Amino acid sequence: MKKRIVSVILAVCVLGTALAGCGNSTTADNKEGSKDSTEINTQADSAGAQSDSSSDGETASGAVTDVNEDGTVNNPENVKIDDGKLVFWSLFSGGDGTFMDQIISDYNGGSPKMGVQSIMLVWDDYYTKLQTAVAAGKGPDIGISHVSKLPELVNEGSVIALNDYLDQLGVDLSGLFSQNSLDSVTFDGDVYAVPLDTHAEIMYFNKDILADAGVELNENGQLDIGSTDEFYAVLDKIKAVIPEGSSALSLTNSGDDPYRLWWASYYQMGGKALVSDDGTQVTMDKEIAVKAAEFVKSLYDKGYILEGIDDHQAFFQSGKAGLLFAGTWATGALESTENLKFGAQTFPQLFDNDACWADSHTLIIPFSKERTEDETLAAVEFALAASSDGGATWAKSGQIPANLKVLESDDYLKLPYRSDYKSALDKAVMPTKNPNFYGMKAGMIDSLNAYWTGQTDAQGAIDNLYGELEANLE
Repeated sequence: MKKRIVSVILAVCVLGTALAGCGNSTTADNKEGSKDSTEINTQADSAGAQSDSSSDGETASGAVTDVNEDGTVNNPENVKIDDGKLVFWSLFSGGDGTFMDQIISDYNGGSPKMGVQSIMLVWDDYYTKLQTAVAAGKGPDIGISHVSKLPELVNEGSVIALNDYLDQLGVDLSGLFSQNSLDSVTFDGDVYAVPLDTHAEIMYFNKDILADAGVELNENGQLDIGSTDEFYAVLDKIKAVIPEGSSALSLTNSGDDPYRLWWASYYQMGGKALVSDDGTQVTMDKEIAVKAAEFVKSLYDKGYILEGIDDHQAFFQSGKAGLLFAGTWATGALESTENLKFGAQTFPQLFDNDACWADSHTLIIPFSKERTEDETLAAVEFALAASSDGGATWAKSGQIPANLKVLESDDYLKLPYRSDYKSALDKAVMPTKNPNFYGMKAGMIDSLNAYWTGQTDAQGAIDNLYGELEANLE
């Protein structure tokens, strides 16, 4: 893959917006985590103590930065940075953000060569502001990237290769991560990120509602679902006992989560990769894609999903749903919900193949002409420490840690629920490794939304989806 030092497109955006962001923003449905958990703070000092929101927003000139109620910052480039601190821009504005704050606090408490100061960005704005800031020479020292976004950041030169720094530190990543994880962050032989986790779409269930519905759990405390008929049978029993205003399955009516359900269904039905490995042609099986879309729509049409659910995680937390399809990041927030008796397991196998949607978070070092080599080395040290030493803390958020030692550690294995869906790693179908994937994803979600909301039929939606994939080929 060709690597360019900051794309011309980004430079144009900088001139036109002055760090206000450019291009299409991501929909709110993409948020990872729920805001009804502990408030997220934007900074961690060298001792790990958290600042309140008024000081979080202080700029170098003493003005107050625009800080939101959840602690996210709208203008991260204006936040006052403590002397000797590396700047870390994070997108964890949901329940998982508190755990990353703890990782940073613990790291700073260990007296590292350089401490880390975290700034929490609004999720919808994160990538636009990151890419724009890097192009303007005002980016952070450390950042987060989804594996699905990393090819684009590498292609445009927004992140740097880590090989030389890993060599200086004497670190061999092959002993720390699986080959699949390493392959996902490696481009033309160079490593561009440190894997942090895998987060998959899984299934949660309300134990009280299942008991009322007469649905029994197996000896492992899980639901036995191995086909659509068994899935429908469980949903029918739940539907029969829940009161008005409740839902057998909690899912939004549009956006990322029905798309993730379609993704899992498509691959479970035997669908091929959406595009070729070289990114030059669409290889999606249209017939299977239509069937997968029809299956998802059937869940709405059969009345298993209440119309108008905007926040399906919060709806499940309120005790109004029997089942929930959501990301692993929901686990930490659900655990903190009073009087909620729930269980978790991998996404059920409904068709011939076992598959689920997944993505991964990675730690990146954004490109910067201003950062010294010593500062870059210190930034890489933090990324490694966050994934290894901080891995057990991060697992408390619900994510499946990427570090192999953490994954097999007693600290991880003794955590409730996590072992129940750890096997999602074996069935996860990751996004296409393509620099244009986010454009593809936006087009796919828009096309499917039109079908979920009755604006087109399944064939029309998939025809449009196919066209969106073609439009974003390399």
